[in-house]
Amino acid sequence: MDLLHPQLAAFAAVLEEGSFDAAARSLSVTPSAISQRLKALEDRLGQVLVVRQSPCRPTSAGERLLRRVRPMQTLEAEAIADFLPEEAKAAHVRPLTLAVNDDSLHTWFLPAVAELHDSHGFLFDVRVDDQDYTLEHLRRGTVLGAISAERTPLQGCNVMPLGSMRYHAIASPSFVERYFPDGLSATAFGRAPMLVFSRKDELQWRFVRRITRARLEPPIHYLPTSTGFVDAAALGLGWCLAADVLVESALRDKRVVMVDPDRWFDVPLYWHYVAVRSGTLQLLGDALRKAARSALHT
Repeated sequence: MDLLHPQLAAFAAVLEEGSFDAAARSLSVTPSAISQRLKALEDRLGQVLVVRQSPCRPTSAGERLLRRVRPMQTLEAEAIADFLPEEAKAAHVRPLTLAVNDDSLHTWFLPAVAELHDSHGFLFDVRVDDQDYTLEHLRRGTVLGAISAERTPLQGCNVMPLGSMRYHAIASPSFVERYFPDGLSATAFGRAPMLVFSRKDELQWRFVRRITRARLEPPIHYLPTSTGFVDAAALGLGWCLAADVLVESALRDKRVVMVDPDRWFDVPLYWHYVAVRSGTLQLLGDALRKAARSALHT
């Protein structure tokens, strides 16, 4: 049973699934019906809402509408659960869309969503991005909430502090002996190969600038995997910043060492979510806060 207007449901499904055919399968209708409903909605609003490409994406008007529709879908599921308990399980078939940074995903985030799935049957559609960019997913309306390093809430959203993820500069013992025999310096940073998650990743650069106040051009490996960072450092590919919870076992086994145990870099994390009175979002926020306590610093 759907309470949401069929035109809005079709609009959201096209952007969630990425195509008219996939949206049709999701809603158990024909692609022609999806097309007709979306065109009727665009005619009613006088705006093109979806760019017809592969995958489909929202226009700026579509993003504004999507920011309204996402919370409506969550409230719809809650209303069905309240009035039709026998359909409550089916109401949670639509995944909750969230944006999270990779380090959180590989440390404390999964236990939180696993608990919610086990207790309430929630499904999740998780989008991974750098912590400085996850909030953009919420701004575009493609997710209900995001784990972000930004503390200022978006208009129409709430924010909750979670704690800080602590990063240490690590490398293999032989790498440190070769490149950092005298500790951290601009000269050493300038010649030592550096591991960077992606071109969005500013973490290592900020650490270097904090210590040296210099803008350097070291050799770089781009390696888009949080867990692989530790392995790459242990193999001598380069130095990197790694979350303390990810590097504990490698430090115990002496596969890596801290380049300077007295220096670290803290990244505060915040849970941003749409500002609606939703029991689902309340449960989600509580679970995230509880799980974050196990890995983040206050």
